[in-house]
Amino acid sequence: MSDYLITEVKPHYVVLDGLRGVAALMVLVFHVYDVCSANIIPHGYLAVDLFFVLSGFVIGYAYDDRWSRGLSVKTFFRRRLVRLHPMVLVGAAIGGAVFLIQGHSMWNGTVVPLFYSFVAILCTMLMLPTLPGMPTEVRGFGEYFPLNGPFWSLFYEYIGNVLYALLLRRLSVRLLALLSVLSGGCVLYASLRCGYLGVGWSAADGGWWFGFVRMLFPYTVGMLMARKFRSLKVHGAFWICGALILAAGLMPVFGGEERPWLNGLYDFLCCVFLFPTIVWLGASDVGSGRFTLGLSRRLGELSYPLYAIHYPLMCFLFGALGFDGNLLSPDIVLTQWPLALTMVLTSIVLAWLLLKFYDEPVRRRLSK
Repeated sequence: MSDYLITEVKPHYVVLDGLRGVAALMVLVFHVYDVCSANIIPHGYLAVDLFFVLSGFVIGYAYDDRWSRGLSVKTFFRRRLVRLHPMVLVGAAIGGAVFLIQGHSMWNGTVVPLFYSFVAILCTMLMLPTLPGMPTEVRGFGEYFPLNGPFWSLFYEYIGNVLYALLLRRLSVRLLALLSVLSGGCVLYASLRCGYLGVGWSAADGGWWFGFVRMLFPYTVGMLMARKFRSLKVHGAFWICGALILAAGLMPVFGGEERPWLNGLYDFLCCVFLFPTIVWLGASDVGSGRFTLGLSRRLGELSYPLYAIHYPLMCFLFGALGFDGNLLSPDIVLTQWPLALTMVLTSIVLAWLLLKFYDEPVRRRLSK
């Protein structure tokens, strides 16, 4: 979920901002059904893989040529922290507040001591992951960040930034391509073994490794694209690519219980072919009208705050729906649609308010 830092002579890929926003909204709706036995956007989790391709492309595009002009590792890390961490602090605080309001208990009803609850909040603020069995695993699902589950991808985003500054930027195109192929093979193995690519949010059962390669593969693909990018001059790329993103998420689960590897293969093909194509087309957009560009800017501005704060509000929704650790029928969301819609709209409005009155002012101040 990177920002699009540019120099004066580089164009700003506004359409990519908008596509990132489309993907963030898809994640929001996907998480409404996160505790249900079925989801209206079965492959909504693939938006994370698109985020990683975008991150690799944008980081490479924004920074590759700056190292030879004096950019230091320290300055790079400071810029990334200024961009990402203010919303991490707020997302952790909201996650902790919701957890305390709900009685600081796991989903199965086990009460968590207040001491460990506050330690979990602090760990989330510092992006220190929780491992299964640790007392800070306060929700009982083995998540890296139980107070704000989607932070697992931000954790790997941080790792990707560190790898880029210390190693990846130094690799030749050939070596970077080799690393991409090797990590892609690991992603293929993970997707076929698990039957899907919705892995990496927990360290259990090798999830730490799956999460790492799930980040590394699309991240390096994005970097390669940034080094070799040539515009295709596509008209209407925002609408074309937005439709492709939604179509990818709405596709049904393939293979069933007998052949789950088919679904894993679909996820892998999206990661290796569809998402790089979407990013390339989005960066090639020409001739978009004022409405499309304005919509793309607004969606792009909203995307990161929305991603950072929506899940604690979804946890509030889960508690109101009676979730106790056992999957719910998806019909319950339909019957309780006013509550679900309220949480969705609250997430969007709160993300926008935080963007304008917290995130942007804080980043401006820190940048000085």
